[in-house]
Amino acid sequence: MSKKIALTGNYAIAYAVKLAKPDVIAAYPITPQSPIVEKLAEMIESGELKASMIRVESEHSALAACFGAAVAGARVFTATSSQGLLYMHEVVHWASRARIPMVMAVVSRTINTPWNIWPDHSDFVDQRDTGWIMAYAMDNQEAFDLTLQAFKISEDPSVYLPVMVGIEGFILSHTAMPVEIPDEKLVDDWLGERTQPYVIDGLEPKGLGPLTLPEDTEDIFYGIQLAMENSKRVIKSVDSEYGKLFGREYGGLISCYYCNNAKYIAIALGSWTGDLIEAVNTLREEGYPIGVIRVRFYRPFPREDLWEVLRGAKGVFVFDRAISFGAWGPLFTDLVAGLIQYTNKLPIIVNIVAGIAGVHVSAEDFHNMLLSLINRVESGLEHGYFDWVRIRR
Repeated sequence: MSKKIALTGNYAIAYAVKLAKPDVIAAYPITPQSPIVEKLAEMIESGELKASMIRVESEHSALAACFGAAVAGARVFTATSSQGLLYMHEVVHWASRARIPMVMAVVSRTINTPWNIWPDHSDFVDQRDTGWIMAYAMDNQEAFDLTLQAFKISEDPSVYLPVMVGIEGFILSHTAMPVEIPDEKLVDDWLGERTQPYVIDGLEPKGLGPLTLPEDTEDIFYGIQLAMENSKRVIKSVDSEYGKLFGREYGGLISCYYCNNAKYIAIALGSWTGDLIEAVNTLREEGYPIGVIRVRFYRPFPREDLWEVLRGAKGVFVFDRAISFGAWGPLFTDLVAGLIQYTNKLPIIVNIVAGIAGVHVSAEDFHNMLLSLINRVESGLEHGYFDWVRIRR
């Protein structure tokens, strides 16, 4: 029997991890992630969760401990934020190169310096070349559901890649909202026992991370690329299965809102998409044919799904909450690179960078930006452009 309780985004992830029944959890505290592993530690201490909590001296050690346990056959989980994720970066690559399934929550926080605890997407998108599947939630219910689904996706034999699930710090991590918790037995039957490509348990000789020739290393990297492509099918299948069993299906790699016959499409990642949707609701009432695509999975990048929606659009407005200094927003860059495979004549694509370092972007701000963009296209704008909108109140 499912139940609905009020949970912060951090606690929603912790409750999902509890249902996934990991054998090992390792983490080092960092704001705003710490309540995830604190709650899991409470669950272990009370006997609600049978798992080993490894207390370590750094984020690098946390992921290294999880990696070692996973290689030995354990289902594992960790979580981090911002500088902690950057400190883990070496082992982040190790996990994907070794094709070891695991799940990590990333509670986004601006990368220092200066010291800043407010959220943007810089820490998350900074991992885009590491070989991890990367999902990002819009609300606490989706954070719960994505975390559970991440274990299923990661352990699929056609994938065998680690998965990170992102949420914005404080906006979701410390804000409570109703979250439906499904029946434990149903989750057990659906998730099943852990699977992985190999186990190093000392019973037979195996080598992990040995010196290889360039051609062999290239083959390993190519295998990651193929697994990423395979994961697109798996992500959609897992989302569909989850919807049938638990009543929530999100659309797979992307989620569309008012996309049918929309002349203009706004694209974003994460919780601020909720404010974007509010702005689009108002614009629809005002007679503007605009919709929203929310990118749920940043890796693998959903180029095919995006093209199917965007191929008939006149204007596309990509909102990035991160910046690749000297270039553009990462979501915009990937979108243009993905669409160019299908056509030499792209719709007008505008990149707006905003909300950096946790600057608040309201539904009213989105409404004003979108209205200005639509008017510019209707007035004869022939190509896209880049703008960094710095909102000051």
